[in-house]
Amino acid sequence: MAKKAAKTKTAYVCTDCGAEYSQWQGNCSACGEWNTISEVRLGANPSVAARASRDARFTGFAGAASQIQSLSDIDLSEQARISSGIGELDRVLGGGLVPGSAVLLGGQPGAGKSTLLLQTLCYMAEHRQVLYVTGEESLQQVALRAKRLGLSAGSVKMLSETSVESILAIAEQEKPAIMVVDSIQVVHVDHVESAPGSVSQVRESAATLTRFAKATGTVLYLVGHVTKDGSLAGPKVLEHMIDASILLEGSSDSRYRTLRGIKNRFGAVNELGVFAMMEQGLKEVKNPSAIFLNRTGDDAPGSVVMVVWEGTRPLLVEIQALVDLAQAGYPRRVAVGLDQNRLAMLLAVLHRHGGLHVSDQDVFVNVVGGVRVSETSADLALLAAIVSSFRDRALPQDLVIMGEVGLSGEIRPVPNGQERILEAAKHGFGHAIVPKANIPRNPPKGMQVTGVSRLSEALDALDNLFR
Repeated sequence: MAKKAAKTKTAYVCTDCGAEYSQWQGNCSACGEWNTISEVRLGANPSVAARASRDARFTGFAGAASQIQSLSDIDLSEQARISSGIGELDRVLGGGLVPGSAVLLGGQPGAGKSTLLLQTLCYMAEHRQVLYVTGEESLQQVALRAKRLGLSAGSVKMLSETSVESILAIAEQEKPAIMVVDSIQVVHVDHVESAPGSVSQVRESAATLTRFAKATGTVLYLVGHVTKDGSLAGPKVLEHMIDASILLEGSSDSRYRTLRGIKNRFGAVNELGVFAMMEQGLKEVKNPSAIFLNRTGDDAPGSVVMVVWEGTRPLLVEIQALVDLAQAGYPRRVAVGLDQNRLAMLLAVLHRHGGLHVSDQDVFVNVVGGVRVSETSADLALLAAIVSSFRDRALPQDLVIMGEVGLSGEIRPVPNGQERILEAAKHGFGHAIVPKANIPRNPPKGMQVTGVSRLSEALDALDNLFR
């Protein structure tokens, strides 16, 4: 008697968090997002024999996982990191590549993800075995890009394939030290009956590839797409599987790209690397503060320089503010590169503890260079730029400001204050307004450091500097 075909099951999965439901609903009760639940076809579960055959490939990893060890007996010797040949990439990854790690690289189309990885592999191919798996482009397209960039790609092994099983079969033969899969949204595993890019396929493909990387000590790069709002596409569980998640950002009207660490098990989070897109590919920017401080020689109201801390280094950026009388009767609050809710809060603090009334004014603030500032050390600089624009009086160009502003008008210290002040002095700044707790015992030569503890004191210090 012939066996009946396995019945195809259907599930409804949230594309943001991966929660599953028995029927479709508009709102995901797990993460609260709307219109993120999509229908996914689930094939019959693979047989026990098929699972055993598939998992037999990863004997080293499975054997290590099946043994119980005492926490004190685990080998704590640090694995030697592998240099990618690109300093800014190594910085974002925490000092280099860790054998057996899985790295997810995301970014908008055209940001330069494939270019960055191709440059990395061409450098590393001189010392190690590498494999570039492309599922979106033909091998000829990749070769043409390498030729256009002037890369020496003779030792880079290429593979055009979308089946995860076929990719791993070839990888077992080649034994690459570094493998790139471009991209995770186009590859698929055979036992999942859904289209590539679906929640089930992305989850199973990433899990299988990551398990292989940890079993063999291979450094795995996964290229990921992003959604309209700039977040990584696919189920949220994808970010939990991998060891590091980095995002390549950059607008089409700018030649600069920023590489930011979103998650890193082997280094600092929010580390920032800066690149310039040139005809020869992505080039490192050794001094990022210089490109974000490309100021004109004329004094302009509403412009202030602040020092933010990105990962493990300080970065000087310019913040601009424009305050103008509201024409439509309803004042606007627009923040680009900053949290808009925090802007509204700081304006209330400025009114209550600084005596500055801007409720009838439009307030626009922008961080120059497209940098996204999330830390609170920018509070005092933001308020200084707003006051400067409101009074239409410029501040000195050699002034740098930093400090967190509390709801009661106090100025709180910021971490790594000494390093921030030294970075400003290195770039020629002669005056700094900082929280009193951040005043260094020995200020840098040629720099005057003013400490403030209240917003009123900071406003008085600004009055003495206005031009």
